[in-house]
Order: sequence, then C-alpha cells, then structure tokens
Amino acid sequence: MKVGSYKDVHPESFFEGMVLKRILIGPKDGSPTFAMRLFTLKKGASTPYHTHDWEHEVFIVDGTIKVVSKDGEKIVEKGAFVLVEPNEEHQFVNVGDKIAHFICVVPNRGEQ
Repeated sequence: MKVGSYKDVHPESFFEGMVLKRILIGPKDGSPTFAMRLFTLKKGASTPYHTHDWEHEVFIVDGTIKVVSKDGEKIVEKGAFVLVEPNEEHQFVNVGDKIAHFICVVPNRGEQ
C-alpha cells in the first residue's frame, strides 16, 4: 500500500510553469493498471487541445475549468467529474480567478 501527500510529489512543469503535473500513483509505484495524476492550472492556463487512444477520468478538486471538445464547451467546477473517451479531442482551460486543480486517471500506458 502507498499512502502519501501530493505536497511530497515533485511536479513536472509545462508551458513556462503555468501547468503542473504530479504523478501521485503510477507504474513506478507498482500500480498494475492505472496512473493517477494531479494537474494544477494557474489562472488562464490550459492543456493543449489534443487526443489519444485511451480514456481518462477527471475529477475537479478546486477551481473553475472550461472543458473543450469537438462537441462544444462546458464549464465545470469543484466536485464535477468528466469522462474523456478514447480518441476524443479535448482541452482543459482554467477560466476561474484562482488556481485550479484536477485529478486525472489514465491507463498506465498513458503515463509511460
């Protein structure tokens, strides 16, 4: 069993520090199937508009995020969840007035 705090996990930094990713649990921890990551989006930051062939599940921990897909845009806030299906184009944009955090769970192959 692994028990820890996100504060003890060194983040990877993207887009000049506007987006941070912490791998909370993943293949290096012996997780056989899934990787759990915590993303931090600074005010105005976004992930790229992209696609991949695996699903992922997202839970908004804090903040206000615009979820963008080919079907349109939806504003989600703390407590919301999102399923991104395989091959679905998507993007997450922090549209709130503070830092936003979301948990993203993917198959291990999405984090290798």
